[in-house]
Amino acid sequence: MKTEDLKHVLGAGLLSFPVTHFDAEGDFNAASYAEHVGWLSGFGAAALFAAGGTGEFFSLAPEEIPQVVRVAKEAAGKTPIVSGCGYGTTMAVSIARAVEKAGADGILLLPHYLIDAPQEGLYRHVKAVCQATGMGVMVYNRDNSVLQADTLARLCDECPNLVGFKDGTGDIGLVRQVTAKMGDRLTYLGGMPTAELFAEAYLGAGFTTYSSAVFNFVPALAMEFYTALRAGERAKCEAILLDFFYPFMAIRNRAKGYAVSAVKAGVRLQGFDAGPVRPPLSDLTAEETAMMEALIGRRKRR
Repeated sequence: MKTEDLKHVLGAGLLSFPVTHFDAEGDFNAASYAEHVGWLSGFGAAALFAAGGTGEFFSLAPEEIPQVVRVAKEAAGKTPIVSGCGYGTTMAVSIARAVEKAGADGILLLPHYLIDAPQEGLYRHVKAVCQATGMGVMVYNRDNSVLQADTLARLCDECPNLVGFKDGTGDIGLVRQVTAKMGDRLTYLGGMPTAELFAEAYLGAGFTTYSSAVFNFVPALAMEFYTALRAGERAKCEAILLDFFYPFMAIRNRAKGYAVSAVKAGVRLQGFDAGPVRPPLSDLTAEETAMMEALIGRRKRR
């Protein structure tokens, strides 16, 4: 996919990150994953992100990532597939090249590993990854990797395939500075955990879309909320927030890492053999799984 086409696609609708399925031995379960991605592709997401944060990118071996991308690409039909990418610069460059060969339509550059870095280091890191691939690249501002507006401007000047900016900081002041400075040079994606909780604020800051984790197990509801948001139907958005998203947030907040684990539990409850999360994450307890089952309720396989 051409970089400008990817930029347009990313801003055209709701996005999501399928969980990565594992079998009882903890290995990648390609058959179950393909079934799940195929199901999700029927609900109108603009693009799906394989081996992303919700897909436990941080728990995958580098050689597993292109495997996941290949299966997603085959299962998704016409839905574009964006791959996760990250770690240190050398590994990120290697992953970018591998997933391009595997058929990815673009990459999301997740925060580098462990350490904080100065803006010059972040600039060199992102530039190296962009220059290693012909695909469109999105950066993810979060945790130890927060690009400032001036750094982003330098990167856009030198990297024509840098097409997207995803924010997971919740720093609306910085976000608004970025959108004001960069304008239509980038597509802007909301990336806070359970992004629907912040969607209205990000829409006001110039973002057109976000990545929905719950699309993994209640895709129809996720699309209903997104459609209402873009139509300005605030009362409907509030009703869905109160009925589903705030109760989901209460479960998600019971333990660290549940932003992924609760989503994977929801996928299992919808009848997909997604398997457990990999360490260092832990799965929901039986009590918490029952809470998720009650929350999903009538939304089974819809």
